[in-house]
Amino acid sequence: MNKQSTVADIFRRALEMRRANPNSSLKDLKTQIVGEFGGSPFPPTYNLTIPELDNIAPEEDWTAGLSVVLRGIQTEDWTEIAHGIVLSLEQVENYPKQSGREDDPNKEWRNRHKGIADAEAKNLSKWMPEDLMSMAQRATKKKV
Repeated sequence: MNKQSTVADIFRRALEMRRANPNSSLKDLKTQIVGEFGGSPFPPTYNLTIPELDNIAPEEDWTAGLSVVLRGIQTEDWTEIAHGIVLSLEQVENYPKQSGREDDPNKEWRNRHKGIADAEAKNLSKWMPEDLMSMAQRATKKKV
């Protein structure tokens, strides 16, 4: 390859390689990346991102290998760049298997109350007895 590829281009190509041969090891994938991109200009450092992955895995997962990629670019080492790409790819592959996609409507990961609703109800019932709760509810109804 003669043109300068971005980190996102290399990642997308790694995804294509992985889909073409899903049973290959990550070590083999790393070797393929180095074989295909080695000798070409190093990717620019101004856009170390893979934006389309936000809806698949949390940022801290898909960015896992980007610091390694940056180090590879700075030291001009394609093996290091490939290692970072494979690290991010591994995280992106594993997260949906373990936790579901980030954009899954059943996940409700933004609903922070969901996880504490039962404990909150239990503690409120202890903290505010039923008769006090009914008085408070009547008082708020009168104001409205």
